[in-house]
Amino acid sequence: MIKDFATSIVQTLRRHGFQAYLVGGCVRDLLLGREPKDYDISTEATPKQVMEIFPETYAVGVQFGVVLIPVPDGERGGEAESSSKRHAVEAATFRSDIGYSDGRHPDEVHFSKSPQEDVQRRDFTINGMLLDPVNGKVLDFVGGRDDLRSGIVRTIGDPESRFGEDKLRMLRAVRFAARFDYAIESATFAAIQRLAEQIRLVSRERVRDELTRMLTEGHGRHAIQLLDQSGLLRHVLPEISAMKGVEQPPEFHPEGDVFVHTLRLLDYLPHACPMTLAWGALLHDVGKPPTFRVAERIRFDGHVDVGVKMAEEICRRLRFSNDETERILALVDNHMRFADAMRMNKSTLKRFMRLPGFAEHMALHRADCLASHRNLATYEFIRRKQEEISPENMRPPRLVTGNDLIAAGHSPGPKFREILSAVEDAQLEGQLNSRDAALEFVRREFPAWFSPRRGF
Repeated sequence: MIKDFATSIVQTLRRHGFQAYLVGGCVRDLLLGREPKDYDISTEATPKQVMEIFPETYAVGVQFGVVLIPVPDGERGGEAESSSKRHAVEAATFRSDIGYSDGRHPDEVHFSKSPQEDVQRRDFTINGMLLDPVNGKVLDFVGGRDDLRSGIVRTIGDPESRFGEDKLRMLRAVRFAARFDYAIESATFAAIQRLAEQIRLVSRERVRDELTRMLTEGHGRHAIQLLDQSGLLRHVLPEISAMKGVEQPPEFHPEGDVFVHTLRLLDYLPHACPMTLAWGALLHDVGKPPTFRVAERIRFDGHVDVGVKMAEEICRRLRFSNDETERILALVDNHMRFADAMRMNKSTLKRFMRLPGFAEHMALHRADCLASHRNLATYEFIRRKQEEISPENMRPPRLVTGNDLIAAGHSPGPKFREILSAVEDAQLEGQLNSRDAALEFVRREFPAWFSPRRGF
């Protein structure tokens, strides 16, 4: 287990005469009875000394006193299978930081012999405790244990100073408060409200990753509410902030406006939610505010098409990969198609159910229903169809191919797709089950395209 390996590192450093402790989030999680995702060590040993003791160590931030010690394969246990687990233990030298010109990295680092001095540079009290893994003693110089008991997220020292050192900490405060259902201490929260606009100075990738953690950890609704209350939301996701107060037809959305609906929907996402599903859920109705109008009733004409374009802009802005963007946009683009599912003919329904990642489409539809009218009839209808339709009938082998059309004397072109699609539709409808029947179908349905000299 990684904890045992981290403990062995602490013991080894102590045998060499250095102070060493577990530190940060792993201590917090252990005190809360949770399994830490990773383990960090704080020590008076310098990076050079750590690397001499552990030859396999590799440097990731030596100038900041940080090196990584790889976890041996045999120590990883089941954690080796999880991409969310780090496969190294971070060892950082006790230090004090001076100046943060770039709003992220210290201008100067002074190594220290004092663990008490070291924790003063950390972000929040609940992340600033040290633990002796050998005897279980906690070193708490910042009041972290009291804040854990009280359920409070509080900066270590002056909030504006801590947020000035790394402005991403404002988002981290929201994430921790949402994850643990804690309150953000009043002075800390007030500082976030004053400095919220400065979150724009943080790289888009870092903002994206922090927002993604909020949405996938199972507390997305609370996180978005805190982002809104703190003033951060309108700077990181103004399109979501714009949903507030946008009314919806009460017969379909008795729960309230678009913002209320979207937040409720986040509550119904599965735990260990895939990142693309979480973002697809958040953005599925992003096109409603700009398409809102009142005719005989409230309408959002074209909100899906508008929403896809807006979601693409958001994904590009936050530097999602092309694959991630494609999957998120597909969720936005297809979420309204479920309304027609019971009326679809067999071929259309099967093609719909063959969408890549259809399980995520189903999860979004289920959450969408539960967050509004709570009618799961369509969801259950498709689940039954998934059980009834065999894989062979969902994706039958082609009875006619492009090579068949070429062999009949035709050159590839747009007509090929039309013919092959028509044949597949007939297969999916159960009208064709042999090659001969398919060839006859093509001759019958596309007579102008064939002549006695060509044929098959």
